[in-house]
Amino acid sequence: MLVLIRGAGDLASGIALRLHHAHYQIVMTDLPKPTAIRRTVCFSQALLFGTATVEDVTARRAENAKEALAIVAKGDIAVLADPEAKSKNALLPDALVDAILAKRNLGTAITDAPLVIGVGPGFTAGVDCHVCIETMRGHTLGRVITEGSPIPNTNIPGLIGGFAGERVLRAPADGIFRQTHEIGDTVQAGDVVATVEGEPMCCTISGILRGLLADGTPVFKGMKAGDVDPRGEASYCRLVSDKALAIGGGVLEALLRFSEMRP
Repeated sequence: MLVLIRGAGDLASGIALRLHHAHYQIVMTDLPKPTAIRRTVCFSQALLFGTATVEDVTARRAENAKEALAIVAKGDIAVLADPEAKSKNALLPDALVDAILAKRNLGTAITDAPLVIGVGPGFTAGVDCHVCIETMRGHTLGRVITEGSPIPNTNIPGLIGGFAGERVLRAPADGIFRQTHEIGDTVQAGDVVATVEGEPMCCTISGILRGLLADGTPVFKGMKAGDVDPRGEASYCRLVSDKALAIGGGVLEALLRFSEMRP
């Protein structure tokens, strides 16, 4: 079964990892120059470097739909620079998963595939997708929604190690992002981990730098640009998160429950 996933960031990559382990063939799409924060667990990095390995799974950049199908036939994940997922017309996937996590629908339609799954807020089951997946941390995380929509975006990150919004780092100005630290570094509150046009981006809590935009990325003031994990465990930087795996489990459940929707 071929699944096309829109998005190849950390949550989309967690979905892809879980589905790949369950023997689905996966093609992912993303921006030509991805803006992922948790780059060490994002298959989008294949678009920049040709390949990207997350845990035990490798993704490879494809230049077109034909190459993507050849890659998945060999057992790897394929990634296309195709943010609008126009390749769906050539790929003809059995299912399409919109995991861009834009908090709104950026063009996915219920007619895009025999089974269309919307991940997170911005989708309504039965309207622009067949089912949705809840992405809000809590008792409903990863649940399959067959009527209605996921919980609206609150703009407040989920708690990790007792911290929520404090762990997210945001660009201090418009301009070009310049990192001064690397993912996996131990940081203290007040440390400067990047600059934008000379303006420092400082940590507000101590921990491990779990995510950071790539050097040279154009940013706007307030854009999410980094993530500090207060738990202080460096190995987490290379592991797909519990949240991503829970969401991936919800997508897997939806594929299994609604497989009869396929022709």
